Amino acid sequence: MRASPARVIKAIFALQMAIGVALVAGDMSFGVPSLPGGDRAPDLDQPVRPGDQTRRYRPGTLPDRPDRPFPTMTDMPDRLTLSEAQLDGRNVLRMVGTIAPGDGERVPDLLAERAGGADPPPLVLHSPGGSVEDALRIGRAVREMGLETEVATGEACLSACPYLLAGGVARRVHANGSVGVHQHYFGENTVLPAFLAVKDVQRGQGRVMAYLDEMGVDPLLMQHALTTPPESIYIFVPEELERYAMTTPGDT
Repeated sequence: MRASPARVIKAIFALQMAIGVALVAGDMSFGVPSLPGGDRAPDLDQPVRPGDQTRRYRPGTLPDRPDRPFPTMTDMPDRLTLSEAQLDGRNVLRMVGTIAPGDGERVPDLLAERAGGADPPPLVLHSPGGSVEDALRIGRAVREMGLETEVATGEACLSACPYLLAGGVARRVHANGSVGVHQHYFGENTVLPAFLAVKDVQRGQGRVMAYLDEMGVDPLLMQHALTTPPESIYIFVPEELERYAMTTPGDT
């Protein structure tokens, strides 16, 4: 269900407040050793429950779990790969890897080659995230092609990957599939004082919120991204995926 204008305005206000708090805290902590709080978070392969949803995040790897339906992958590809696979007796397309700069131009062409027919197979995602701008571009291509998106049991869609998931005309997260968000960097510089960084952050978050609203996802889910540092990841529980419309009815 598409978010109402009042709800979007509420989301913008909440996110602006979170941006301000994060940036002020960043300026105040400049030159001060960071607290080891992130190190106390459990590893990503530990189950989550409401109120215990923050996990340690290492972008280069995702844990291999025995309940995954696909073969074990020891090395995550450094750019998105696309292959045909079987899931629950269905033909699917499986997209795996980091969302690299340039994938926003390359991947839609690959999708058009593999899923250009009248009855395209679902797109199953397994990615630690990567470039936000490329994720938004791919997500729009996914929507234009009328593809459904999924996260399989034991697999993960993190950081910028949920924007690919949001592009699906129907969106499903299987039991024990992980969908998570955290703070993103926008612009070329990753470390700036608040008075210089705020424009890049606000502009970038504005684009993401507009995209989510366009896809029919509640932009309020971004509050969890803005309050979770890059070295951690906030994993959504099924009730939240439904509340924010990241999954479509009956598909969690």
